[in-house]
This record gives sequence, structure tokens and C-alpha cells, in this order.
Amino acid sequence: MIPVELLLGLSTLLFFIGFFGFVTRRNLIAMLISIELVLNSVDINFAVFNRILYPGELEGFFFSLFSIGINAAETAVAIAIILNVYRRFHSDQVNSIENMKL
Repeated sequence: MIPVELLLGLSTLLFFIGFFGFVTRRNLIAMLISIELVLNSVDINFAVFNRILYPGELEGFFFSLFSIGINAAETAVAIAIILNVYRRFHSDQVNSIENMKL
């Protein structure tokens, strides 16, 4: 069995790598990947805290599966938006979105 402290450390590391990537990147795809890292750290936390609080039950794992499904839908919508931005502005940088008007 993997110790809980290592899993929580991995989750923390993934969260901060994702946060740092989101803050420092200007490419929309890299920002999306960073958001996915943060959401994957949340999924790991669901599983770890389920193992700590309710060792015989599977609620945390079901929350993780539900969250993974929601993340996949969010990624599909985000990629569609990024493709439309690229088609309109011929760039996938954040500065190109600043040109959009209401």
C-alpha cells in the first residue's frame, strides 16, 4: 500500500505545478493543460480522503469518476472555444482574446 502522506504530497505537487503553469503561460492550450493538472490533483484528493475517512466504502472513488467525466466535458468545450479563437485571430495566445469586443 502507498502511504497516504505520499499521495497527498503528489496531489499538492500537481496542484502547484498546475497553478504555476496557469499563471505563467500565455498559450491557451498550455493553460488548459495546467487546469487539468489542478483538477487531477482534486481527483487524487477525493480518493485519498475516501481511504482515510471511509476505508470500506467507495464514495470518494465515485466522486472521482464523476469529476473525471465533468473534466472531459470541460476539456471538449474549452478546445472548441480555443479552435474558434484560433480560426478568428490566427493565434492561440491570450493577448489575441483581448481584441474581442462585446
